[in-house]
Amino acid sequence: MKEKLKKRRGLSRGRTYAVHSNLKKRLKMTLPLYVLLLPGLIYMLVFKYSPMYGAIIAFKDYKIKDGIWGSEWVGLKWFAKFFDYYECWDLIKNTLRISIYSIIVGMVVSIILALMMNCVKSKVLKNIVQTVTYMPHFVSVVVLVGIVIRFFNPSLGAISKLIQAFGGTDRDLMGVAAAVPHIYVWSGVWQNAGWNTVLYLAALTAVDVQLHEAAIVDGASRLQRVRFIDIPAIVPTIVISLIMNMGSILTVGADKMLLMQNDLNRSTTEVISTYVYSQGIASGNPKYSYASAIGLLNSVISFFLIVVTNQICKKLSDTSLF
Repeated sequence: MKEKLKKRRGLSRGRTYAVHSNLKKRLKMTLPLYVLLLPGLIYMLVFKYSPMYGAIIAFKDYKIKDGIWGSEWVGLKWFAKFFDYYECWDLIKNTLRISIYSIIVGMVVSIILALMMNCVKSKVLKNIVQTVTYMPHFVSVVVLVGIVIRFFNPSLGAISKLIQAFGGTDRDLMGVAAAVPHIYVWSGVWQNAGWNTVLYLAALTAVDVQLHEAAIVDGASRLQRVRFIDIPAIVPTIVISLIMNMGSILTVGADKMLLMQNDLNRSTTEVISTYVYSQGIASGNPKYSYASAIGLLNSVISFFLIVVTNQICKKLSDTSLF
C-alpha cells in the first residue's frame, strides 16, 4: 500500500510539474502578444471605464466646491427634468430621424459599392477605385464641413451654381432646415462609404470560387451570382454591422452637427448630443448633473437597443453578436 501511495504521489507530482512547465512555455510564447495588448487595455481602463465613476453625478446636484460625494443626492430629478423639457421629444425625433437615415443609406451604399468593386476584374482599376473611395475617410470633420459650406454657398458654390443652371433659386441651402439633415447624411456617406466597404470586401473574399464556377456552368448571369452567392455570403457581416450601429443610434456626431448648425436650421439639427454639449459645456452656467443624466440615459437606451436588436437578429437569421 505504501509503495502504491508513493507511486501515485510521484505521478501526481509529475503531472503537476508537466502542467507548470507547459504553462511557462505558453506564457513565454504569448508574452509578446500580451505586451502588445497592454497599451489598448490601459487606454480602455483610463478613458472608458474610469470615467464611469463620474456618472454618479447624474443622481446628484453636483457642485464643484462640494465634490462628487459631498454634493446632495437628488435621485431621478434630472431625468424627469429632461422629459419635462418642452423640446425633449423634438430632440429625440431629430436624433432618431438623422441616425436611422444615416444607418440605412450608409449601409446600402457601402454594400452596393462593395459588390460593384468585387465584380471589377482589373486589379489596377479596382485599386484605383478603392483608393479614391477610401481617401475621404481621412478628411477631418472641420475640413469636410468647410467643403460642404463652400459648395452650397449661394454666390460661389459649385452645387448652388449647378442648381441655378437648372432653373433653381440661389438660396443658401445650409439655412434651409429641411435640407440640412440630407446634406449631413449624404456628406457622411461620401466620407465613409468607401471605408465601410472594407468589411464587406473581406467577407466576399471568403466566398468559394467553385460556387461561381458552378453557377457559370449552369448559365447564371453576373447579377444572379451576386444575388444568390455574394449577398448571402455577406449577410452575417451585415447583421453584425447593423447590431453595432444600433448602439450609436442616439449618438449623432455632435462635432459635425455643431459645425453645420445655425439659427435658421436649428429646428431640425438640434439633437441630443448638441443639447448635451450646450447644457454641459457651452452654457454660461454649466449644468453638469443635467448633462450627465442625459448622457447616461442615452447610453442605457443604446445598450437596450443593442440587446433587443441582437435577439431579433438571432431569431431571424441565426446570426448574432453575442
